[in-house]
Amino acid sequence: MRSILKLLLSYHGWMYEAHGKMSHTTKVWLALVKIFAGRKPMLYSYQACLPRLPVPTIHDTMQRYLESVRPLLSDLQFQRMAALARDFEHSLGPRLQWYLKLKSWWASNYVSDWWEEYVYLRGRGPIMVNSNYYAMDFLYVTPTPIPAARAGNAVYAILLYRRLLSQEQIKPLMVPGTLIPLCTAQWDRVFNTTRLPGEGQDCIQHVSDSKHIAVLHAGRFYRLRLYHSGRLLRPRELQAQFQHILDDPTPPVPGEEHLAALTAGDREPWARARRTYFGSGKNQQSLEAVERAAFFVTLDTTEQGLTGPDPGRALDRYAKALLHGQCHDRWFDKSFTLIIFQNGKLGVNAEHSWADAPIVGHLFEYMLATDAFQLGYDVNGHCKGEMDPDIPPPQKLQWEIPEECQQVIQGSLRVAQALADDIDFHTFPFKQFGKGLIKKCHTSPDAFIQIAIQLAHYRDKGKFCLTYEASMTRLFREGRTETVRSCSIESCNFVRAMMDPAQNPQQRLALFRVATEKHQALYRRAMTGAGIDRHLFCLYVVSKYLGVDSPFLKEVLAEPWGLSTSQTPVQQIELFDLKNHPDYISCGGGFGPVDDNGYGVSYIIIGEDLLTFHVSCKISSPQTDAHRFGAHIRSALLDLLALFSLGPK
Repeated sequence: MRSILKLLLSYHGWMYEAHGKMSHTTKVWLALVKIFAGRKPMLYSYQACLPRLPVPTIHDTMQRYLESVRPLLSDLQFQRMAALARDFEHSLGPRLQWYLKLKSWWASNYVSDWWEEYVYLRGRGPIMVNSNYYAMDFLYVTPTPIPAARAGNAVYAILLYRRLLSQEQIKPLMVPGTLIPLCTAQWDRVFNTTRLPGEGQDCIQHVSDSKHIAVLHAGRFYRLRLYHSGRLLRPRELQAQFQHILDDPTPPVPGEEHLAALTAGDREPWARARRTYFGSGKNQQSLEAVERAAFFVTLDTTEQGLTGPDPGRALDRYAKALLHGQCHDRWFDKSFTLIIFQNGKLGVNAEHSWADAPIVGHLFEYMLATDAFQLGYDVNGHCKGEMDPDIPPPQKLQWEIPEECQQVIQGSLRVAQALADDIDFHTFPFKQFGKGLIKKCHTSPDAFIQIAIQLAHYRDKGKFCLTYEASMTRLFREGRTETVRSCSIESCNFVRAMMDPAQNPQQRLALFRVATEKHQALYRRAMTGAGIDRHLFCLYVVSKYLGVDSPFLKEVLAEPWGLSTSQTPVQQIELFDLKNHPDYISCGGGFGPVDDNGYGVSYIIIGEDLLTFHVSCKISSPQTDAHRFGAHIRSALLDLLALFSLGPK
């Protein structure tokens, strides 16, 4: 049955059919998938049935690559690049491809282990901003203003999720609206996981279980035990534990207050400091308590959210607080850090190497829904339920940090603060229209937004750029991501038409249709293993293993991504009641810019009528301004909708 299901799941023809028009072949295929999928699958039930990620042919990848860069290059530049590609295709390429095909036969996934190692773990710069990302709380609602109570419910909800995960009772993830399973391998390391710094390369430490969490407040570290008398602490008991930490007047010992800055700066100083100063005694024991914790919690000393006289700027501050904070109040190496602010707002900062954003997003959605709709608070804003007064308080961790180590800490803090101070952020809700109205235009909401971003970028900079949109490859075993190169010949033709006053609306609309159809085709290719960038990346890795140089691959992998974009999916819409409680939904999350002169854009489609954008860039770049680009995105969305004469009433 597994073999038959694996064979069935290798068919992707359903993805290329017109919306609402299903072929006879696909109907039969769906019926067979339903028969062989089983009735009550568990989280990992389909793992052995998922097909392996296919290796595209060299010829196809070269053709698709050249097509993707054509609108970005002059005729002379394109001729040169085409010559390099042809030479690679007929000389070195087949040799590298042979080794890659060989790997694909024995490895579960020919990309994922190299992607984790070379893109993440071998990076020597700060992971704060450059790699880590964040998720935000409800935008307009704060269930309680009491930080200890919010922490109590949030942590309890996360631990309920961990219990479901350990028992594999989380429903297997499916392609929305279908019975097609997605890979769930990344759920293995949600909890009890830490990235450890190494000299030359980091590694990921995952322990099978952890019965405590690590908590940081005002520069002091604590171990908070999650069990008492063989049972999990209840929300009211967790609230009391967090309140004890908040009320503790004990000052941090020398070096402790900024200790977490080691995880925010460059990796090599942190690796050397860990080996030199944290290999024995109190420091080793305390560091192990942090690294072996189920997850990390920061009780922040600031207030965030829609506060103050300028709510727009308040959201920008909120985003920066989640992305980097004060650079010494998050343990950026933990799989995720839950951040509780002084006014009850919360958020998550997540490390990227162990998994991609949808995995943390799935946990975050469960936590928000459980906190708001199941656990709740009493009339005074405290957690509900009883508490055992005999539960021992959290244990303050002990450190002995020598002067030399303190100097390393301060060096890491300076590097991290310089990076954080250079980040410009603009987070804004777009309320004029949403998915509901876009669907009336008979186009994909994601394609609509991506084309709008292309138009906004051209208006912002007066040129096109290499654009990265993250797509998932979890239709395949141990799949992670692939790149959709959203700046296409078709999207550029449409943008030029929008900038040309001589073009009439009908011509523009026709070009828009072609551009969105092309975008959807590119997205489908990426999802089905026919993308460009992971194949080229792996060919480059093989060339390095063999010690051979490829001018083509070296040039391709050095190209800057001037625009990096990602959609945050809402994966468990059934947990939320958007009709009766429209404000009870996360407003998504964001990440830092990939290129020094580029933009990072994350967006979430919430219900039928709301989009939220998170735009980042570098202040030091004279070419970028997050607020200016945000304004261009707003106007581009409205201009696109105007083509259909369906503007908001």
